[in-house]
Amino acid sequence: MPAVDVVEDLAPFREYRTWYRVIGDLKSGKVPLVVVHGGPGCTHDYLENLSDIAATGRAVVLYDQIGNGRSTHRPEAAADFWTVDLFLEELDNLLDHLGIRGRYNLLGQSWGGMLGSEHAVRQPKGLNGIVIANSPSSMKAWVEGCLELRTKLPQETQDALARHEADGSYDHPDYQAASKVFYERHVCRLQPVPDFVQRTFDWIDRDPTVYHTMNGPTEFHVVGTLKDWTVVERLHQVRAPTLVISGVHDEASPQTVREFAERINGAVWEVFDESSHMPHVEERGAYMAVIADFLARLD
Repeated sequence: MPAVDVVEDLAPFREYRTWYRVIGDLKSGKVPLVVVHGGPGCTHDYLENLSDIAATGRAVVLYDQIGNGRSTHRPEAAADFWTVDLFLEELDNLLDHLGIRGRYNLLGQSWGGMLGSEHAVRQPKGLNGIVIANSPSSMKAWVEGCLELRTKLPQETQDALARHEADGSYDHPDYQAASKVFYERHVCRLQPVPDFVQRTFDWIDRDPTVYHTMNGPTEFHVVGTLKDWTVVERLHQVRAPTLVISGVHDEASPQTVREFAERINGAVWEVFDESSHMPHVEERGAYMAVIADFLARLD
């Protein structure tokens, strides 16, 4: 990739700080791309290869949501602090801080796509286009899809998951090993995972506050505050051009991704045949080409 400018800084948000990185020139003339990471409780690291898009002359903005990575942490915060509205407000604050609220593109991956869809249904005037990548339109459908995938795991793996979920021993080595079997099939099929993906997992291990509070102990055992979340009945309100992305082996099952494609007017759905939950990692070249083409058409 040709050399581009990279700026890292902290944006004041309430009494906290949001860490961000800008790759490229926000004033290049091409509408910048803001990347919203998953979790909730992950960091930008596993998405940092989306800086590939900056090679097209378009600035890319990565950031760590509050509670995660290099942004302010709040391990002592009560569960009712961590809300969808908190993260929507933080996103708006970052757009204002960067001076791009008037026109920007958004790419949200997993939870980032959930948050992105919540942002889009509010019809913000500056939203030029949105990519909803590997995201559920409701947590009920997400869990149903994951449970279906679990039935295809080896029986001893299924038994270990059920046994430790029943008594809440999520830290047990057998539960962790069984979870890894699921992750290697349906989260990232590229093994070993690249260093930049592992960095996100390491950040979660150091401070799982947001992930455990809002999601739960694993991707497929959702008992956190988001367990009843849905955007399905509001998707018709999205006005921005929309690209929906998923993988054939994705833990974001077709029944939950399909709602985005069918309920958002004009949405395009791109499925990556060799990928699970991270096609930006598993099929990097093809993924970046799809994103770059979609954004170029919006320019």
